[in-house]
Amino acid sequence: MKLSNQLSALVVFSALFFACSKDEVSEGTGKLALSVTDAPIDANNVKAVYVTFTGLEYQNNGGTWETATDFTGPQTVNILDLQNGKTSLLGNYTLKSGNYSGLRFKLDAPSKGTNNPTNPGCYVELNTGEKMPLFVPSGSQSGYKANGNFSVPINGTVEVTADFDLRKSITVTGSGNTYILNPTLKIIVNNQSGSISGIVSNLAGDKKYVLYSYEKDKYTNSESNEPTGENVRFPNAISSTKINSTGAYTLSFLAAGNYDLILVSETATGQIKVEKQVNGITVQSQKTTSLNIAL
Repeated sequence: MKLSNQLSALVVFSALFFACSKDEVSEGTGKLALSVTDAPIDANNVKAVYVTFTGLEYQNNGGTWETATDFTGPQTVNILDLQNGKTSLLGNYTLKSGNYSGLRFKLDAPSKGTNNPTNPGCYVELNTGEKMPLFVPSGSQSGYKANGNFSVPINGTVEVTADFDLRKSITVTGSGNTYILNPTLKIIVNNQSGSISGIVSNLAGDKKYVLYSYEKDKYTNSESNEPTGENVRFPNAISSTKINSTGAYTLSFLAAGNYDLILVSETATGQIKVEKQVNGITVQSQKTTSLNIAL
């Protein structure tokens, strides 16, 4: 009888322990450390792109959107300054532990069709020093979703970077003096990403070069065609980076996997040419793949 009673007590204790543990996990909290980064913009006459963040929302496991009440704002960031792995921290936020299926950013930007907005929170600064407002499509008050998943550990921190791809996000319409912002964002969990870095040799001094990364076998020749309307060249590129004057480059915040790289040149008159394609480059989490490219 004593052994039977002891076994019964052990079963009850175990059930209570696991129930409490489950409750602690479901009701626990963790931290989201959120940063932003960028890929270069195509427009050569733009030297800065300022974006003002006014709020943040998150979606827990595909459920309803909730507001990050501990967001401190507004925060204005020169997104164009955040290239080649450089980031800007938007803040550390307390969230319930668990899986998340997206973030949504609120921006201070005038809607398309607004006449002569004063002191817009989102604007571009041209090489001439002139400031041009960034208009957003009408009906965008709900914010802009960054696609991607992440998990918040109980009593821990997940570091996440939102890639604010300005090359795809900004288009110029009309006579060339109206700038439209339609943000293209994706989420990268920092410790699940890697990078590709190296030197491109034999560059022509009178050309500019950009390196685009694609998921393996996703690139087609039509990607380099002249875009129409508010579209961009190389629309399905995962990321891109400019080659600097020494030939050095870095493609940062790439999810682990296999990539094809497309090296593109541009002349002073704006002529675009695909110079080389390098296939099957493997990226591993928390590692840098070294790759030198010779033209």
